[in-house]
Amino acid sequence: MHDAHEVPAVKTPSSDPGKFERPPLLKKPKTLDDADSDSTPHFPGPLFPAVRRVATAPPSSRPPLSNLRVSVGDDPSPPDSPFSDRDWVYPAFLGHHPAKSRVALKASKLQKLDSPVLTARGRSDDPNCKGISEKQLAGAAPAKKVEKDVKLASSQLSMTRSNSGSGIASKRIGLFKQSLVLYLLAFTCMVVVPYTFYLQIRLQKLQEENNGLHTLCSDRLDDSESSKILPHEDRALVSDWSNTESRTVALYTVVVTLLMPFFLYEYLDYLPKLKNLSKRMKNNQEEVPLKKRIAYMVDVCFSVYPYAKLLALLFATVFLIAFGGLALYAVSDGSFAEALWLAWTFVADSGNHADRVGMGPRIVSVSISSGGMLIFAMMLGLVSDAISEKVDSLRKGKSEVIERNHILVLGWSDKLGSLLKQLAIANKSIGGGVIVVLAERDKEEMELDIAKLEFDLMGTSVICRSGSPLILADLKKVSVSKARAIIVLASDENADQSDARALRVVLSLTGVKEGLRGHVVVEMSDLDNEPLVKLVGGDLIETVVAHDVIGRLMIQCALQPGLAQIWEDILGFENAEFYIKRWPQLDGLRFEDVLISFPDAIPCGVKVAADGGKIILNPDDSFILKEGDEVLVIAEDDDTYSPGPLPEVRRGLFPKIADPPKYPERILFCGWRRDIDDMINVLEAFLSPGSELWIFSAVPEKDREKKLIDGGLDISKLQNVRLVHHEGNAVIKRHLEGLPLETFDSILILADESLEDSIVHSDSRSLATLLLIRDIQSKRLPNKDTSSTSLRLSGFSHSSWISEMQQASDKSIIISEILDSRTRNLVSVSRISDYVLSNELVSMALAMVAEDKQINRVLEELFAGEGNEMCIKPAEFYLFDQEELSFYDIMIRGRQRQEIIIGYRLPNADRAIINPSEKSQPRKWSLDDVFVVISSSE
Repeated sequence: MHDAHEVPAVKTPSSDPGKFERPPLLKKPKTLDDADSDSTPHFPGPLFPAVRRVATAPPSSRPPLSNLRVSVGDDPSPPDSPFSDRDWVYPAFLGHHPAKSRVALKASKLQKLDSPVLTARGRSDDPNCKGISEKQLAGAAPAKKVEKDVKLASSQLSMTRSNSGSGIASKRIGLFKQSLVLYLLAFTCMVVVPYTFYLQIRLQKLQEENNGLHTLCSDRLDDSESSKILPHEDRALVSDWSNTESRTVALYTVVVTLLMPFFLYEYLDYLPKLKNLSKRMKNNQEEVPLKKRIAYMVDVCFSVYPYAKLLALLFATVFLIAFGGLALYAVSDGSFAEALWLAWTFVADSGNHADRVGMGPRIVSVSISSGGMLIFAMMLGLVSDAISEKVDSLRKGKSEVIERNHILVLGWSDKLGSLLKQLAIANKSIGGGVIVVLAERDKEEMELDIAKLEFDLMGTSVICRSGSPLILADLKKVSVSKARAIIVLASDENADQSDARALRVVLSLTGVKEGLRGHVVVEMSDLDNEPLVKLVGGDLIETVVAHDVIGRLMIQCALQPGLAQIWEDILGFENAEFYIKRWPQLDGLRFEDVLISFPDAIPCGVKVAADGGKIILNPDDSFILKEGDEVLVIAEDDDTYSPGPLPEVRRGLFPKIADPPKYPERILFCGWRRDIDDMINVLEAFLSPGSELWIFSAVPEKDREKKLIDGGLDISKLQNVRLVHHEGNAVIKRHLEGLPLETFDSILILADESLEDSIVHSDSRSLATLLLIRDIQSKRLPNKDTSSTSLRLSGFSHSSWISEMQQASDKSIIISEILDSRTRNLVSVSRISDYVLSNELVSMALAMVAEDKQINRVLEELFAGEGNEMCIKPAEFYLFDQEELSFYDIMIRGRQRQEIIIGYRLPNADRAIINPSEKSQPRKWSLDDVFVVISSSE
């Protein structure tokens, strides 16, 4: 009979043992309302109680066993429910839900699986299983069911054992580490036990000897004498025993000390861990072996502390003396103090052990002497390394510079040679100065490159140091806080990278705690980056934009031939240059009188103290100097001029000719510069309406307008200049032949932007373009009478093509931008170009601003398109032909045109004369002469 709440029949697999049993197939679950009917499924919710699932099994050929019912204690199922607590029902759309095995067997009880029946929760004899009758257990399940359950239990047992395997291994490792203490105890016992046996044997021998002595003495001496001698003998035996015991202890100490390093090296990693190591293991961090940790600590100690090697050598020496003395004491008859002294003599002199007697003392003395030789070799190595390191530091420029009031140059570039030359000339009047160069190069290489320049430093010392200007320690090494001027050179990288590096150097300089005594002159590559550097550095920073300086000079030289040579004379320290100084005796004078007060200088402006030190170039004649005002002059040197008495001048009458009107010009740019937009703005200010600017470059025409707009140029606002674009390669002759080269008033060969990183390639390209243009012009232009150029061609009569090019140069002005000064000299000698501008002018400007930061304001105004400018005027503006006048007279006449005349150039002279001497001496002038003046561009 079926019970009221028996479970559905359990389907068993086939009884045929040879038949392969397929795994149960997962099917959709059935939702049952009761055990005997299929009705609408009920899901858990507010209206229906929780229903349970029954995982379906594959159909079996055997009928179900309806009598098998296992009830388990603490079953939460209601008495009338046909399900157990593991048969929850889920809807079919959630997928297949196979029934999970709930069999939980312990490994210790699996050996008793001889019962034919297993319950769903455990063994049949489990006391927790309630309500199971013997009758039910007897006919519960067939043998195959039991066999299957046994296999299932065995698989679970193997899984349990595999999971516990790792835990057992870790416990074994812990036990092995704990057993190291036992190893130490065993080693101690191995040492102590033989020593104990040795002492016992020694004691027995001594007792036997004592007894024999007592017997011998009693036989030979009477009682009175024996009573006196025996105490002394007893004391001698006790003393001998104590000495023997101490020597034995010393011997064992030596043996243990010798064996201990080998033992520690072998088992160092297994010693008990420190607290911090246990904490790291708790934090699941990687554990480092103690042996590696100690080696790392020793390495760090030797690397961080400079005297660690010496201390280690001292410790090794003391240890060898102490350890050797202890060993000598153990094998010899002397005292411990005597043994220590012998050990020291063996360490200091390895030959002192030759007189040792006995095997033990000889072995110990040889060992001590060998250790002494090793220590002596180590000491020699340390001394040799220290001397070599010191010499290397001096050779590599790592020592500190102890200087004051010196000029510090940060960086290395091709401008350094001409910069050093100009600074040496500037310091010639004071007997020479000190220039310190800090660059990321080897000191020997820098000194070798400077020696190759082959020019006289005139008493100036150049000190090179290897280091980075971005590191404060290297800056302090060159006494940056005591320098009177600091020059930051642009690197040979592209413009943006060079300016970025200059900005980082300025930031490093502002971080010097001691402060800066002098000002900082920074060479910039791009004009757009100048405001950022000034923002960071403040008032201490003076910038010189190399590209901007050369670009403006090229335009001025193209419009006024010969002006470049004048700029070279003024910017360099070899001739006349700008100086600013206060002269109290000139206070209250008008500028017209100040102008002729200096016999050896030419005043050009005034630094107004009341206006915050503003420099006024070419002031009015009515301007009166006040207290604190300084005078800007052009002079040979700062100590070669001083004001004198006012000379007598003759004003007289002179032709009042107005400046000729400007005519439209046609100018050609060959190449593409990074700041070509700034050059176009300068041309817009100088040229008259109707002028044309032809741009011949390999840059595509569609990209040019975008680059010009990105540079800040508004093409639509150009009123005086019209841009004409041509695309081509300037080193290909057929491309150049497509241009009307004979029609241009000026041709500017620019250093191309694509080759600005390589000075050699840029100069080669410029030189090739120059030769091709001159060759094409010489064939197109009409021949000129050679009589006018016979002087120029006298040196090149052997070369007809150079003669033709020089004749062509008289028809058209070509200004070449050559960056390397060596290439510049070659082009200048051949005279196929009117003038060559190079980085030497930038070096001159840097040196001048380094000597006096105020000069930078003067140069900025003279280079700008507005304000005062330097220009060349004909003599007919100031005098008549063959009129006899002094230079003072001409200067006074120039003031009536609001101009300051600073020099002149004669027709047959190669160079202009700036700040002439003997200004009061009259002489005859020709209309072919020209004068160099500073005039207002308004």
